[in-house]
Amino acid sequence: MKHLFLLASLFCTLMACGDKQLSRQEIITDYYGARDARNFTKIKTLIADSITITAGDYIMPYTRESFYEVFKWDSVFRTSYEVVELEESGKRIVASISISSGRHEFLKNDPMQCRYGISFDSGKISKIEELECKDADWNAWQAERDTLVSWTKKNHPELDGFINDMTMEGAQNYVKAIELYKSDKITQEANVEQP
Repeated sequence: MKHLFLLASLFCTLMACGDKQLSRQEIITDYYGARDARNFTKIKTLIADSITITAGDYIMPYTRESFYEVFKWDSVFRTSYEVVELEESGKRIVASISISSGRHEFLKNDPMQCRYGISFDSGKISKIEELECKDADWNAWQAERDTLVSWTKKNHPELDGFINDMTMEGAQNYVKAIELYKSDKITQEANVEQP
C-alpha cells in the first residue's frame, strides 16, 4: 500500500509538471527554435488555429494547414532563426530575431535582424507583425531579385513565376534559379578571362 501511495504521488507530481503553462517568452523561444529545427509538429502546438503574418502592406491570414505550406517553402531555403532579444510591450512581445538563409545570402542581406510584434490568443501565437529589419538593404534585395527574375525569364522560362509561388515547388524552383544563375555567371566570368 505504501508503494502504491508513493507511485500515485510521483504520478501526480509528473502530471503537474507536464501541465505547466509556458510563458509567452518561452512560447516565442520554442516557436523560433522549432522554425530553426524545421519542426512543424512543435510549431502546431504553439500557434493558434489561425495566425496572421503582416509585413509592410501585406496582411496574410493562415490556417494551420495553409501556414504549413509557407513553412515548407521557408524550409527549402534552410532558414535559421535565433532569438536575440524579447521584450514585453503591452499585450504583445517584441522579438528581435536574427535570420539567415541561402535566399538572404543571394539577396545580399544575410544575416538579417528583424523585430516582430507577436500577439497571443488563448496562450498561443496568433499574429506576427514585422516591425522593422534595421540592417536590411532593401535596394540590394530588390536589385538582386529583379536581376534573377529577368535572367530566369530569359534563360529558364520553365522556372519563371517562382518569385510569387509560395509552395514547396516554388521554393525549389527559386533555389534552382539561383544555382543556375550563379553557374552561368561563373561561366561568363571564365569566358571573359580567357584570351
